[in-house]
Amino acid sequence: MNPSTDFDGAWKEALEQFFRPFLEFCFPDIAAHVDWSKGFDFLDKELQKVVRDAEMGTLRVDKLVQVYRLDGAEDWLLIHVEVQSQTDNDLPSRMYQYHHRIADRYKKAVVSLAVLADEHETWRPKVYEESNFGCSLRFEYLVCKLLDYNKVHGALDASLNPIAIVVAAHLAAQATSSQPNNRYNLKRQLARRLHEKDHTKQQVMDLLRLIDWVMTLPRELELKFEKDMLAYEKEHNMPFITSFERIATKRGLKQGRQQGIKKGRQEGRQEGIQKGLQAGQTSLIVRMLKRRWGTLDPELEIRLSSLSLAQLESLGETLLEFRAPSDLQRWLDEA
Repeated sequence: MNPSTDFDGAWKEALEQFFRPFLEFCFPDIAAHVDWSKGFDFLDKELQKVVRDAEMGTLRVDKLVQVYRLDGAEDWLLIHVEVQSQTDNDLPSRMYQYHHRIADRYKKAVVSLAVLADEHETWRPKVYEESNFGCSLRFEYLVCKLLDYNKVHGALDASLNPIAIVVAAHLAAQATSSQPNNRYNLKRQLARRLHEKDHTKQQVMDLLRLIDWVMTLPRELELKFEKDMLAYEKEHNMPFITSFERIATKRGLKQGRQQGIKKGRQEGRQEGIQKGLQAGQTSLIVRMLKRRWGTLDPELEIRLSSLSLAQLESLGETLLEFRAPSDLQRWLDEA
């Protein structure tokens, strides 16, 4: 049996990393009217205010994005992505409530989009209606049903859009929820296929992380995947970081703890154990960051060496999510 899959977290990051490709892949007609040269902004805090006002609870994956239209007008798009295997009868009502409240609060045009990522072919809600004593309302929003991409053979494989990889991983994970060996084979194929696409190094790293996030494997198969991918990337000179390095990082942290304890015992002092643990984990983290970015600012190294053991362990769990030294700087500022 495979470990549980965090679809929500993976899709949240996918939207943040690949918003334009997401819109171009799932809602091409909308993307064609956006002036991408002017950029776009995520307005998560603004959306949180609307959620609190609506008293409906925080939805798992929702994005409010400010974009500019090619005709010169400014629009806000509510990107509502609900990734779940079960149907949700409240979705139409929720889409309407959010659309109405955002438009009312900000006096801007709103386009509401929903990605239906469930496993039920016939579940395709896209209309909210209500009627009372002759007073009626009908609200339609746009939907993208991920299962539809399975109907066109080879469409996901042929696409150069990075979101196609995310969709393929999502559908493969759903199809192999209780089939570890089949999931391993599909995950291996997807990871290798990334290197055949015209993606940047950073895109490949981000997509590998998303594939790993969605297509979880039992530890034995994860280690097998790690070994296979390390050999493949070494053969092709592709030093990327993904699940196999996450395992290696955790293993290294454990070894660092063990070495620190051994050294401290030899010195006969609890202080020696503590210092050994800190030194071992600091050294490992510095090596991992240098491998990823090539160099590391000496000032950041100094700050790392001053972290407590608890802080180093926390950092070790999150450092592979950093995409740039600025992420590390921000983490240290907040530590």
